[in-house]
Amino acid sequence: MFKKVIIAEDFDSINLAVMQVLSELGVTQIHHAKYCDDAQLKIKKANLDNQPFDLLISDLSFRADHRKVELVGGDDLIKWVREVQPDLKIIVHSVEDKTFHIKSLFENQNIDGFVIKGRRSIKQLKTAINTLFLNDNKYISPEVDYILQDKTINEIDDYDIELIKQLSLGVPQEKMDIKFKELGITPNSKSTIEKRIGKLKDYFKANNTVHLISIAKDLGIA
Repeated sequence: MFKKVIIAEDFDSINLAVMQVLSELGVTQIHHAKYCDDAQLKIKKANLDNQPFDLLISDLSFRADHRKVELVGGDDLIKWVREVQPDLKIIVHSVEDKTFHIKSLFENQNIDGFVIKGRRSIKQLKTAINTLFLNDNKYISPEVDYILQDKTINEIDDYDIELIKQLSLGVPQEKMDIKFKELGITPNSKSTIEKRIGKLKDYFKANNTVHLISIAKDLGIA
């Protein structure tokens, strides 16, 4: 079983539940942090001491308070971890259910597991940890496992995401070429942008641009 695990979670009740799971599984060194910055410091120190963590279990959302932080949430922490310790196993434990966000975590940040918070999350978390350790396989909660099979998301690239983002921010389609030129994004001709928006409407079966933005937000793209 994993010997040294760090939990990044700002709610005490969830922290205690996750720590209980780890204890039951035989993990001997359990650390926790309520801020991603604190988790970062602990991971740094562990690496400097040549006693690195084996597993990170992290939430994505952390409630803001009076303290100023560099790493705002789990996404920032995971991105940093992948730069400094790419072999660290990572399980995300979150209420997030946006298709694009979850799929991006697996494909772009190479997380090892995703457990959606809910009535069965503690049991699933135990299964996820065992799956990672015993079989070295990835794990995703059954409620959202269809996400990794969703071929539509694979058709969307960074250009499309930026296009949807700017539309959601209120930039009119007819002025998008100007905005893209300001941002240094190419191609930025009116005809290319019009074709891309048409493609996105077809992919998502959107009736119009407003409907497209709504669907994209539901998926976690915008």
